[in-house]
Amino acid sequence: MQQTATFWDKAADKYAKSPIADIDAYNDTLGRTRTYLKTTDRVLEIGCGTGSTALLLAPDVDHIIASDISTRMIEIASRKAADQGVSNVTFTAADLFDSARDQGPYDAVLAFNLLHLVEDAPGAIRHIHGLLKPGGVFICKTVCQPGTGAPLKFRLIKLLLPLMQWLGKAPYVNFMTPTEFETLMTAQDFNIVESGDRPPPSRYVVARKA
Repeated sequence: MQQTATFWDKAADKYAKSPIADIDAYNDTLGRTRTYLKTTDRVLEIGCGTGSTALLLAPDVDHIIASDISTRMIEIASRKAADQGVSNVTFTAADLFDSARDQGPYDAVLAFNLLHLVEDAPGAIRHIHGLLKPGGVFICKTVCQPGTGAPLKFRLIKLLLPLMQWLGKAPYVNFMTPTEFETLMTAQDFNIVESGDRPPPSRYVVARKA
């Protein structure tokens, strides 16, 4: 786990300066997510990176606790919140399984571009289920198994990934198919209320705690 944190600490400053690759898809994800949030909600975002999504969603909820395994990501996110004068987002450095458990339960848990980077995805989903109030929603977007119709860059990444990981240039990655991913959700007593590609091979899923 420390190795993973170190990888993302080293990547944080470059990550913070990188533009969003597909701004239309990003805005679409934000728009869909907002339809499930209320101004009275207490929300947890896991894997918040440098905090951009949490800060954009802050006006739509009561409070967001945003966590990331990388302390450097959290330092950058906290500085952005201060610069923007956002007071209803709390940034904290924490592993997924330690993410603000004692401050729940939550109305919603968010995890964007995270679960394919987690070695124990079933355990992570089970943990998230336990963080939610009854009827709460888990909203996530996850990179899934690139198929033959996936963009060329994703197929190249999959081909080169073992070498990049061996060189320390890439983290752990588990590409599930969309069906495998959604089956993991329902196996942990989530009811899927919305799912779809945003765009492929990323899968956007909203699941409600049964």
